[in-house]
Amino acid sequence: MTEATAPIIRPDARPVLGVFWMLVTGICFVAVTATVKVVGADVPPAQAAFLRYALGLVFLIPMIPAMRAAHLGRRQLGLFGIRGAVHTLGVICWFYAMTQIPIAEVTAMNYLNPVYVTVLAVFVLGERMALRRILAVGVALLGALIILRPGFRELNGGHLAMLFTAASFAVGYLIAKIMADEVAPAVVVFMLSVTVTVGLAPFAWFVWVPVTWEQLGWLFLTATFATAGHFSMTLAFQAAPLAVTQPVTFLQLVWATALGALVFGEAADGWVILGGAMIIAAISFITWREAVLKRRGVTPAVSQTKH
Repeated sequence: MTEATAPIIRPDARPVLGVFWMLVTGICFVAVTATVKVVGADVPPAQAAFLRYALGLVFLIPMIPAMRAAHLGRRQLGLFGIRGAVHTLGVICWFYAMTQIPIAEVTAMNYLNPVYVTVLAVFVLGERMALRRILAVGVALLGALIILRPGFRELNGGHLAMLFTAASFAVGYLIAKIMADEVAPAVVVFMLSVTVTVGLAPFAWFVWVPVTWEQLGWLFLTATFATAGHFSMTLAFQAAPLAVTQPVTFLQLVWATALGALVFGEAADGWVILGGAMIIAAISFITWREAVLKRRGVTPAVSQTKH
């Protein structure tokens, strides 16, 4: 690999540490799906999602000083409101999908988020997409078709819900990218958690059923693992460039497949693994190309989609 094409490695980068934190991130996010799977359909998706976010509000207490210092304007509040609205619908669909399709399929289809972000960035942020990036997006979409295999097997509402979830999260990530340049990261996280909790409340009230302390415990674990996963992901991004950490996310699909098979009795599907691998390969290529363009002094498109 020549100097002109090598990915950027900062002088203070620690690739091994970055890979380690990304491994921890994958474990945390798989644990999130597992705890939601345990609760299952006993609690309606909207209510389960609301309880997950409401119980997680305790983790926002350290962020209050940053919120007080933010002095958000009307435009910023409007963008945060839009992000909260689309994320609310996406979260409900994600919780619903967890009750309908295997963990591995949910995980694999969730990888479409950065692909959608790359495409949306062209229309929303006016960024250009070169031929190689278009081909990478095509490979990712082909991977999604391999996972879904329409016409070769019956698709249910869970698959459609995950397609919508990935798209809605992509919109939210783009708004987060815009706001991350204007306010502190803690403000972005705080506003998402609060707006989604408020947005989920009426949906949860409409379908509310009594819950047990055990179910509350599992949903609190969901919130804990989700918070820990986002924190460890931030540490991974600080330690090493995305070109190093992005491919590690594929292991999340491997772990999700193993968990589904060993704990929940879900048959391992080689087509899901293949499709997920194609999506991750496409994302990794897009990430690597951005590192190359940045090294050449060219403005890259969106790649860091998780906030």
